[in-house]
Amino acid sequence: MSTYEDPWPAPRARGPVEVTTELPGSKSLTNRALVLAALADGPSVVRRALKSRDTVLMAQGLDAMGADVDYSGDDWSVAPGRFDSDATIDCGLAGTVLRFLPPVAALSSGAVSFDGDPHMRKRPVGEVLTALRGVGATVDDEGRGALPFVIRGHGSVTGGQVVIDASASSQFVSALLLAGSRYDHGIDVLHDGKPVPSLPHIDMTVAMLRRHGVDVDDAEPNRWQVAPGPIKALDTEIEPDLSNAAPFLALAATTGGTVRVPAWPHETTQPGDALRDLLTRMGCEVTLDDDGLTARGRERLEGIDADLHDVGELTPVIAALCALAESPSVLRGIAHIRGHETDRLAALTRELGGLGAHVTETEDGLTFRPATLHGGLFHTYADHRMAHAGVVVGSVVDGVLVENVGTTWKTYPGFPTYWSHLLGR
Repeated sequence: MSTYEDPWPAPRARGPVEVTTELPGSKSLTNRALVLAALADGPSVVRRALKSRDTVLMAQGLDAMGADVDYSGDDWSVAPGRFDSDATIDCGLAGTVLRFLPPVAALSSGAVSFDGDPHMRKRPVGEVLTALRGVGATVDDEGRGALPFVIRGHGSVTGGQVVIDASASSQFVSALLLAGSRYDHGIDVLHDGKPVPSLPHIDMTVAMLRRHGVDVDDAEPNRWQVAPGPIKALDTEIEPDLSNAAPFLALAATTGGTVRVPAWPHETTQPGDALRDLLTRMGCEVTLDDDGLTARGRERLEGIDADLHDVGELTPVIAALCALAESPSVLRGIAHIRGHETDRLAALTRELGGLGAHVTETEDGLTFRPATLHGGLFHTYADHRMAHAGVVVGSVVDGVLVENVGTTWKTYPGFPTYWSHLLGR
């Protein structure tokens, strides 16, 4: 990871931007593809994989358990392994590593130890661990339901039906589905609780499983059944990361400029595709054609009343735009993002408020009233999406200093350098 000045002076746009930006590959798709490739019935290639902290941690974790992942180039080769030795997994701050790899580790015949960054010990994973115990795995977490813990594998998992509360994270469901076909009786996941957030991410998991020849039945609400059977080896091409487009497209809204994103898919399961509708509602003109996506800002940035329950990862950038908007905003349905890399509702309230925003935290979201923002120090809490929010505000507000901007390496290596280049710095 490159070293950047800390705190980092966020570059200010001096007029409407006119830029075309290429996006790196999707983190969500890359990490799902790596898990499926490591469990498949033969070697495969993940093309245009995102190489970032989260995806390298996933590759290293699968390697540690016995797979062979070569992530040295743009296309990553993956050969399945025997998963027959002890291993240590560093989860960093990657929720996908924390949740997706324990169900894989349960298939090992060794002891697999998990830990991560200090804040990671606060992120919920207990529902996954309880489910694994219910289908025959041995889990030693000393009753914490959190890191650190050890999965002591027996070489196979019985599988069957589990009942979980996935209202804190859709990753709980995806984690069990990704490895479930390798269990003796498959996996039958029933959700019992408040609505599952980020359902498009589960749809993404189901679609990828089906492409690998796995039989998945999701016809019944809040139930996902994966039949036992092989995972077909399949080369996968990773789409651009649409959620990572958020700060770039926001430049069109903040500066009244034009931002083009080539290769935006016409059909996708990525939640980031919701940016098209959200930015339109905030006053931008958004078009999608064969050349990609184009967002054009207008003179007035409108506030929005939006339920972001299914697209919570977009909240920090949308919140930054709401803080700059000329009319009130309400963001709702996002209580679950208190359990993301940091408590994003509290963090956004504190940091945007510190720059002069009229923002109030509610039970399940944020409300905004128009205000004139000013410069100041914007803390990121080692959260890449918080850094995105800070630089968006800094694009039109003088004197915004973003602490630990390098945390963006989690999903976008070199982001600060590229952002500065776009703004002519």
